Amino acid sequence: MNHVEVLKDLISIDTTVPPGLNYDKAVDYLEPLFKELGFDTQKLVIPVEHAEGREGRVNLVCHHRERGKPRLIFYGHIDVVPAEGWAAFKPRVENGKVYGRGAADMKGSIVALLSAMESLRRKRLNFDVSVMITTDEEFSQASQIQYLRQYLEPVSGAYFFSLDSSFGYVSIAGLGALQVDIKVTGKSVHSGLSHLGENAIEKASPLIEALLDLKHRVEERKSNVATHPDTKLKRMQGRLNINMIKGGIKVNVVPDECLISVDRRLIPEENLEDARKELLDTLASVPGVTWQIERAFGIPTVPPCDDPVVDKLAAVMGDTIGEGNKFGEMGSGDLSHIVASWGCKEFGLGVIRPECNIHGKEEFVYLRDIEDVAKIIARFLSPQG
Repeated sequence: MNHVEVLKDLISIDTTVPPGLNYDKAVDYLEPLFKELGFDTQKLVIPVEHAEGREGRVNLVCHHRERGKPRLIFYGHIDVVPAEGWAAFKPRVENGKVYGRGAADMKGSIVALLSAMESLRRKRLNFDVSVMITTDEEFSQASQIQYLRQYLEPVSGAYFFSLDSSFGYVSIAGLGALQVDIKVTGKSVHSGLSHLGENAIEKASPLIEALLDLKHRVEERKSNVATHPDTKLKRMQGRLNINMIKGGIKVNVVPDECLISVDRRLIPEENLEDARKELLDTLASVPGVTWQIERAFGIPTVPPCDDPVVDKLAAVMGDTIGEGNKFGEMGSGDLSHIVASWGCKEFGLGVIRPECNIHGKEEFVYLRDIEDVAKIIARFLSPQG
């Protein structure tokens, strides 16, 4: 298998979400590759009621069964975020890097897994292995993941290996998340008669100031879980960001609505209910402003994974590339909460580095990282180590 050409082929399939139109093409490309490596494969069309009404959500589940061995499920996704202003789906190779949307997040990790399994072809493994290649991770996929459980059994007590992870360390924890849209209401009038109206944008200003005060307190909270030095942090930290403000229809009209979107990230030691109450109490502390919550979405925190299998993966990594440790990720996703509810132990390793510019222009992956992750996975799965 020429892993460079496989990655270029995958990047060339535009799996941007929204809309997510070419998932079937990506799965049709990957399925025979897994079959050639000895996997039993299932191409699964997710029912629309399990995909929030969206059609064409085609997933792939593969099995390399080793009955009686510990259960290990690899996770990956084929969807990518939108790309504008560059030739994102015309991959190119330069100076040991492959450029293209999804190169690092996370088609490169899928190629690393394929390469690892090619080196283990017709060999016994340490684990009873399954692979799930999913869709809509960059949008919302919780219902799809829950639907896939029936095709992955047994899952209770399984190890869950996320390939959607960083390079150079084993990811053992992530941040919880609370996203809230706050609508401030006023009264719309002509700008020349503003004394007869209520400017919702101006009324939102003291709310924003209160949220910024809360932001300072939140960011002082540090977890006991260490982060990789590349993050420029020593420990996982809480986050609160005001990432969107929308209001007004015309420059000469006093706005009657202003929408503030807040993204709050929780360290593992925090819980979602306390974070929600703290946010609402902060808003309620501002007098004279009429507001309401338009949308609230939460992802609970999950305790860090502590297990000898994780220690083994870190040790294999250290022997293979000369570095290997366990750190928390400064990101979050609903996947961790779901697999924790299944009774799984989740950890991760992938090909993402901070400089790979995932979600930005000129996203790339180092070919050497793909090769190293393939070696690490192969040694981790092999009884010979």
